[in-house]
Amino acid sequence: MASFSNFLPPLVLLATLFSTPALCYINPSTARPQRNVAEPSAYRTYIVLVEPLRSDAGKDAHRRWHESFLPSLHAGESIESRLLHSYTEVFNGFTARLTKAELYSVAKKPGFLRAFPDRKLQLMTTHTPAFLGLRNGTGFWSEARYGKGVIVGLLDTGIHAAHPSFDDHGIPPPPPRWKGSCKAARCNNKLIGAKSFVGDDSGDEVGHGTHTSSTAAGNFVPGAYHGVGTGTAAGIAPGAHVAMYKVCADNQCAESAILAGLDAATKDGVDVLSISLGGNTGRRFDEDPVAIGAFGAVSKGVIVVSAAGNNGPNSGSITNDAPWLLTVAAGTVDRSFGAEVHLGNGKSIHGEALTQEAKPRSKSYPLLFSEARRYCEYGDENSVAGKIIVCESTMSAFQKSQVHSLIGAGAAGVVLFNDDLSGYTTLLRDYNSTVVQVTAADGAILTSYAASSETTSVASFNYNNTLLGIRPAPVVSWFSSRGPSFIVPGFLKPDILAPGLNILAAWPPKMDSASGPFNIISGTSMATPHISGVAALLKSIHPSWSPAAIKSAILTTSDMVNSTGGSILDQHHTKASVYDTGAGHVNVTRAADPGLVYDLGITDYAGYICWFLGKDGLATIVRNSSLTCTNLPKIEDVQLNYPTITMPMTSTPFTVNRTVTNVGPATSTYTAKVDVPKSLVVRVFPETLTFSKVGEKKTFSVTASSHIGKELFFEGSLRWVSDRHVVRSPIVVAAIAVRRSLVKNIT
Repeated sequence: MASFSNFLPPLVLLATLFSTPALCYINPSTARPQRNVAEPSAYRTYIVLVEPLRSDAGKDAHRRWHESFLPSLHAGESIESRLLHSYTEVFNGFTARLTKAELYSVAKKPGFLRAFPDRKLQLMTTHTPAFLGLRNGTGFWSEARYGKGVIVGLLDTGIHAAHPSFDDHGIPPPPPRWKGSCKAARCNNKLIGAKSFVGDDSGDEVGHGTHTSSTAAGNFVPGAYHGVGTGTAAGIAPGAHVAMYKVCADNQCAESAILAGLDAATKDGVDVLSISLGGNTGRRFDEDPVAIGAFGAVSKGVIVVSAAGNNGPNSGSITNDAPWLLTVAAGTVDRSFGAEVHLGNGKSIHGEALTQEAKPRSKSYPLLFSEARRYCEYGDENSVAGKIIVCESTMSAFQKSQVHSLIGAGAAGVVLFNDDLSGYTTLLRDYNSTVVQVTAADGAILTSYAASSETTSVASFNYNNTLLGIRPAPVVSWFSSRGPSFIVPGFLKPDILAPGLNILAAWPPKMDSASGPFNIISGTSMATPHISGVAALLKSIHPSWSPAAIKSAILTTSDMVNSTGGSILDQHHTKASVYDTGAGHVNVTRAADPGLVYDLGITDYAGYICWFLGKDGLATIVRNSSLTCTNLPKIEDVQLNYPTITMPMTSTPFTVNRTVTNVGPATSTYTAKVDVPKSLVVRVFPETLTFSKVGEKKTFSVTASSHIGKELFFEGSLRWVSDRHVVRSPIVVAAIAVRRSLVKNIT
């Protein structure tokens, strides 16, 4: 039978060192992700996976077992200087500083499985609850009790504990199952956990962790303000508890620290783990310690939500693509910090400015655009006095300093227009009221007008403050990483789209990049905690649901249309594909009552791992002696009970099977509705599913065949429709040439 992984290379004993992963937010001061910096000595840090001890072995026994692998210490060395972390919950092993020769000695010892070089990962970085349909005191938010009783853990840069978003008014004590501890400047019923794995201080010197924590589960803060973004700030699950695991320092996050955070969070009893971190490229799961650790967390019932990455809009740039992860892409919201640019020819261009003047409109000034100085590189600053300068945005710290120099030299204002890559999705920066940012399309209008009448072209600014109801929304942000996955093209990734552009949330005071207490930043880092908060709300309503069931509910109830009723668009305002959006844009209120779910258990994942990676992969990832590839059915990627359906493109019929579980009314009937292009023939059997009780399961098959032409893939959908519910799954049929080219990129 055809599959998406027939061309994958065999396993290797030791993982090779891949390119540096990244924190998933857009840091304008860094043009490109930083590379690993080699340690000055012969020592390197390795994550070592070993065979587990028996299940009743204690912490001390595990540590002695891990210490037994280490070489003899040199004079003056302590065991603590070599053994950096010891893992017992989601990963069996340790992190140690070793020379290459010592690593080979360790590898020869009984019980050794494999070793991974410790990589440095980077961060992927108000109104959004309302945009998602959440209203205080009414509807789903109230029914979910704002997430009370649910614990959201975050692996991030730490937390500014004193921020009002982490006040505990209205928050009950943590549930008795909570086993964690809190070492922060302030701990309470909201912030119940804080630990650092990169030093002793759980505080946030970067801002990213404070921002993501408050987005996922920040309490209500009236009068939140940054620039013109005002209102009552709240996280998606404002009643949930927060536990911060600091695994990053200086925008860099070691995989060994991330694994330690995963291990501790799972042991402590978190319900949801939000990970706004990732790599520049995907890696096979058996070579990715974070994916292995995340599997351990999921196997214990933790919902792990991760960032898709910020390497868009390139096809195949997705990271965090393991099927047990809930992978989040970033889109826009319907809010704009409006600032109009009025041209002397009567035309008006809608732009945005975070900082605005109280007076509604400036007077007109001459426009200046120079192709030779397209990026604001004006050495002779005398020429800019009294003029509005038009430049293409580079989002660099260097350009920001140039803009401030132009204003200091007497420029009346600056208009920055997006490059073609960014298109219509404008990543805002906090300049001052004399700087307006516009789209690439409007930049073309501006430059054309300025060039056509250099002596008479004039413009003025008009400030509109915060505008809501901007259409179309959502739009996929340019930076959001795209599918298909290089590693697992048989699954649709990303999974879901959520707000990630220009998100207002908590921020520490006196930071270099912003003064707090709130800041607006962008990235799939910002989209991820939105979904983590949604997962917390669903867990509050459905505490017995598995991570896979909660993922299914979020995916199958999502929207594939925007606020105009048309298709969701990409950054160029062309129709976004499923490889941009995943299943669609999250619809929080519908996710609480999905009707049917596609559930998955650890045995299902284990069967898939056996098919994909064999017994060595199973031993590396699952580490459960009761599960072996000889007694497990091998499950192909396309046959895993995933809530989205991906199939190879063939002219002969190809069939996949799915099983749904009734979580809606006890008695219900669903009818299949298929929407596909004419080039596809898709049949569903049976066409009707009838349920008589809650929890009942029904299996159906989907068979597809297609005309094979130049198309790389087709997309459509299967909807199971009842009187009360619509359960939608995207259908993706991809050409075998795509699969071969994808695999070629990783071999």
